[in-house]
Amino acid sequence: MRRFSSKSISINNLKNTKKMATKIRLQRHGRKNYPYYHVVIADSRAPRDGKFIERIGSYNPNTNPATIDINFEKALQWVSTGAQPTDTVKNILSAEGVYMMKHLLGGVKKGAFDEAEAQKRFEAWKSSKTNAVETVKSKLTADAEASKKKRLQDEADKNKEKAAILASKKAKALEALVAASAPAVEPVAEEEVAEAPIEVVEEEKPAVE
Repeated sequence: MRRFSSKSISINNLKNTKKMATKIRLQRHGRKNYPYYHVVIADSRAPRDGKFIERIGSYNPNTNPATIDINFEKALQWVSTGAQPTDTVKNILSAEGVYMMKHLLGGVKKGAFDEAEAQKRFEAWKSSKTNAVETVKSKLTADAEASKKKRLQDEADKNKEKAAILASKKAKALEALVAASAPAVEPVAEEEVAEAPIEVVEEEKPAVE
């Protein structure tokens, strides 16, 4: 796991640290509307983004799921010596198993089980946690793929509808063009039909001998 160097205030031992009220908090970085955070140990009296004792990780909420990179040993050490995390950091450390290990080490200290059993239980918890995260990632991937297919299908349906409308317009325009190019037939007036003489042709009668 990646290590993080200290900044601003060096930490040579925990004696001086225990004398001050320390907090584990997030320190904001990144541009507007796209922040990411450093997880730092700081004096509780220091400003939120001011000087800090040590950086122990990072937290990026812009990914799904969020990207967390924590120095587990450092985080466990600080939590065990009384450093108080903010609510968000506590959730992060809980998700990473820091508080689970603290609880197990407490059991070892009380004699409930040995360190080997504590490590075994922690590995079982970690495996379960990893499987749960992978399940969530798989579901997110599947949902994204389904959404992409639906979007493509909707786009194809819209294109078909537009093509049908365009074909209908072209057919109507062609009909209008054919009708305009056909020769005009003048209608015969009813008066002319009535005044036209009707010629009656008499049949010739056969001669009588």
